[in-house]
Amino acid sequence: MKKILAVILVLLCLALTGCSGKGGDKLVVGMELAYPPFETKDDRGNPSGVSVDLAYALGDYLGKEVVIENINWDGLIPSLQTGKVDVVISSMTVKPDRLEKVDFSDPYAHAYLALLVNKEAPVEKVDDLNRPGMVLAVKKGTTGHSYAEENLTQATINALASENACVTEVIQGKAHAFIYDQLTIYRQWQANQETTKAILIPFQDSEKWAMAVQKGNTELLEQINAFLAKYRAEGGFDKLTEKYLAEEKATFDTLGFPWFFE
Repeated sequence: MKKILAVILVLLCLALTGCSGKGGDKLVVGMELAYPPFETKDDRGNPSGVSVDLAYALGDYLGKEVVIENINWDGLIPSLQTGKVDVVISSMTVKPDRLEKVDFSDPYAHAYLALLVNKEAPVEKVDDLNRPGMVLAVKKGTTGHSYAEENLTQATINALASENACVTEVIQGKAHAFIYDQLTIYRQWQANQETTKAILIPFQDSEKWAMAVQKGNTELLEQINAFLAKYRAEGGFDKLTEKYLAEEKATFDTLGFPWFFE
């Protein structure tokens, strides 16, 4: 009878800890694999990118197997709140409204907003968008979306589900501009130079990117902060730059822009 009870207790323990990895040998990481070169998929459909490498490095530091869950952007924070994932590493900006729902690690990067503009659009600076008749594409739920709603109130704001949809709107002339992070705008401009131009000069304060954990999970948060400090000191972010962002780093250095990981 005692042996049966012991087995039942073990099974209950596994059931309680196995789903999210808490207290177990797995670290379940949530990210939206739709944001190259940070969170995306390789040719075989496997997770790839800056955040993926960062997640695996965190797993090595913690001695845990990393399981990556591909979750739509608007489901990432709920996935933490319900315990579906242990941590979100998905180019997420620290914002007051998010701080009410999750806890954030120390920042590991900072980003600025920029504009991808249709070549025929009469836009040379962000303020040119703040007038009637101007159409702005934003990815729903992003900081670009928030900035537009707060500062570009006279424009028509089209909130779309994906980055690619926003870029397509600009290429086709259905939107005058797309507001998003500086690095992505640079890449999209490079890929679509015949139809677009980029306004990369920062027009707002930098946004801090950090990892998010469930509210009150101080143990994991402290471990993540210790990892980030060690990873930076050992040149981990320099290696990520060299692997994924070397061209962007060279361009930003030429333009005198502060670098993403500095």
